[in-house]
Amino acid sequence: MQDDAMQGLAAQVDTAQWQWLRAHNERGALILVEGMLELAVVGERLVADDAAAVQSWLASRLVSKPTAEQVAAWNAVPDKLFSMLVVSPFVLIQEQQEDEGGTCVPE
Repeated sequence: MQDDAMQGLAAQVDTAQWQWLRAHNERGALILVEGMLELAVVGERLVADDAAAVQSWLASRLVSKPTAEQVAAWNAVPDKLFSMLVVSPFVLIQEQQEDEGGTCVPE
């Protein structure tokens, strides 16, 4: 069952511009996920209410709320791209960086 949930969440990962995500940040629902973690894995652990995994990620800053400095930087580039996954009531995001070919990839 866990694999089915993971595949379902992985299929829901999308790309969004910062300007589309701002409202979620304003209501406190945005969660920044570092690139070494997969959004679907984090989402699945949130859905499963796996407090141990989430607390571990929070403690190591692999999962966090965006800082004021990050938000200010993103506000300066409203079309910056993020990978995103909605796991209600949260929106998980990962910054995307352009590779040498100009293609955006998760950070």
